[in-house]
Amino acid sequence: MQSLTLNCCNILLLFLFFSLLVHLPPALGIDACQKFCGTISIDFPFGIDDGCGTPDYRNMLNCTAGSLFFQTDSGSYRVISIDYNKKTMVIFDPAASTCSSLQPRKAFTMSDIQYSLIPPSPETEFVLLNCSSDSPVLHRYSSLCTNFSGHSCSEIYGACGAYWMFRSNITGIPPCCATDYTTLRFMGLDIIGCSHYTTVYNADGLRGLSPLDWPFGIELTYAVPEGTCAECRRSGGTCGFDSQTDRLLCLCSPALNTTHDCGNLPGVGRGRKAKGRICLQTFALILTFSLLAML
Repeated sequence: MQSLTLNCCNILLLFLFFSLLVHLPPALGIDACQKFCGTISIDFPFGIDDGCGTPDYRNMLNCTAGSLFFQTDSGSYRVISIDYNKKTMVIFDPAASTCSSLQPRKAFTMSDIQYSLIPPSPETEFVLLNCSSDSPVLHRYSSLCTNFSGHSCSEIYGACGAYWMFRSNITGIPPCCATDYTTLRFMGLDIIGCSHYTTVYNADGLRGLSPLDWPFGIELTYAVPEGTCAECRRSGGTCGFDSQTDRLLCLCSPALNTTHDCGNLPGVGRGRKAKGRICLQTFALILTFSLLAML
C-alpha cells in the first residue's frame, strides 16, 4: 500500500512538473524575427512574425513574395520605404490616381487604432480631383483646402495625361482640392463629391515641381514606445512580446526570453530574470527525469 501511495505521489509530481514546463512563457527566439522583407529592413517597433516588435503594431505588416505590405481596413498597401531615424513609412495607394493612371475611386481608410499610432504625416496631401461645383469643400468647408505649394487645378489636369479628360468638361475645368487625410476620414469621397484623388508626400518640397515629378504615395509617421527596447538591443537581444499576454520581452536566443535584457550589460543584477528562468527550466527537467527513473 505504501509503495502504491508513493507511486501515486510520484505520478502527481510528474504531472505538475510537466504542467510547469508547458506553461512557461514560450521562447520565440532572436532568430525567429524576420529582419528583412525584400530590401526593406524590419526593425523595432515593427515586426512581421507574431511576437516581434511591439504589440501596438501587431498584424499591421506582412511580407508577400518579397514585398512588404501595410494592412488597413481598406486593403493592402505596398511599403516603399521605412525611415527609422525620421520615424516615417511611405506606402503606395493603388486606389489613388497618378499622372499616368486614373484609378477607380476607393478611398484609403485606417482603423481608429492605426490612426492614433501611425497617421499620415502633415507632409502628405490628398488631392481631390474632378469635384462637383457644389462640393462642401468648395463652399462651407473651403478652409480645408490648402494652397498646395501654388499648384492649380488647371496645371494638374494639363500636365498629367491621365487627367486630360477632365479638361474636356463642357462646363469648364472642374475644381480640385488639396487637403489632409482628416477630411477624407470624416467626410468621405461621396459626401465631398469628387470622382478621383491622388496622394503625394513631401508637400513642402513640391513648389515649382511639375506634377510629372511628384512623389506619389502616403507618408505615415509613428512613435516608438519610450524605454522599451534600448537596453535589450545593447545587450544583443531583439525586442518582442509575449503573443498571449502582450507583455514586452527581450528575445535573446532560441531558448531564452527575458523581460529586461540578455544579461550582457555591465552592472549587478543584469540578466537575473533570464538566468532564473534557465535555472527553473533546468531544475524542472532534471527533477522530471529523476521521477521517471523512480517509477
